[in-house]
Amino acid sequence: MKKTALYDKHVALGAKMVPFAGFDMPVQYSGVTEEHFAVREKVGLFDVSHMGQFFVEGPQAKALLQKVTTNNLDTLEDGKAQYTCLPNETGGIVDDLIIYKMNDEKYFVVVNASNIDKDWNHISKYNAEIGATMTNASDDMSLLAIQGPKAVETLQKLTEVNLSEIPYYHFTVGTVAGVSDVIISNTGYTGSGGFEIYFKNDNAETLWNAVIEAGEAFGIVPCGLASRDTLRLEKGFCLYGNDIDDTTSPLEAGLG
Repeated sequence: MKKTALYDKHVALGAKMVPFAGFDMPVQYSGVTEEHFAVREKVGLFDVSHMGQFFVEGPQAKALLQKVTTNNLDTLEDGKAQYTCLPNETGGIVDDLIIYKMNDEKYFVVVNASNIDKDWNHISKYNAEIGATMTNASDDMSLLAIQGPKAVETLQKLTEVNLSEIPYYHFTVGTVAGVSDVIISNTGYTGSGGFEIYFKNDNAETLWNAVIEAGEAFGIVPCGLASRDTLRLEKGFCLYGNDIDDTTSPLEAGLG
């Protein structure tokens, strides 16, 4: 089993650990109901570092992603993200994912943990004739999700970036708690608003501790995969392998 950079922190906090997508992940801390309502009413912190991250770069980056995904990348400007799907050759879904446009020749792609190798191989197959530069950064990056109505106030304590100026499905790169080159993204999976931050593994514990301290006044709690699932289910967001898979078309999944 793989472990995220925060594995020891979760164990120390008494989290119940379970196998998920090849990782040993926290499924809950204080309890699913408490964590669910903390996110709906206050703020919760999730370690979702098991997710996969690819960089697609070069003059052919857009051409590759435009070929292999369902949505239109022409609608993206720098600093904007897009939820989309990788369709397979029979119209099913290889994976659902988010593409972040950093500039005309650099895109950041976030995929589901269980599909990292599958997605990489699928995209690489089509890249053979296109020639973009692909980098799998999944093992080098961590991801925290700060979610809930008090998420903005919590994270704002730690950065000079004006978070209120980042609309839904937009992002920027800035410094958080003294850590530079953090991707700060307004693309939450809970339906309660908030931000996700991507950074190098070495900074995981520093940022986890900083967010917990910043959110203490608002009643922040660490949250596991179980409440992440109840929150996304309540909102109606799809979960790959549960609501969609290789036999489901984006249209029948309501992702038209």
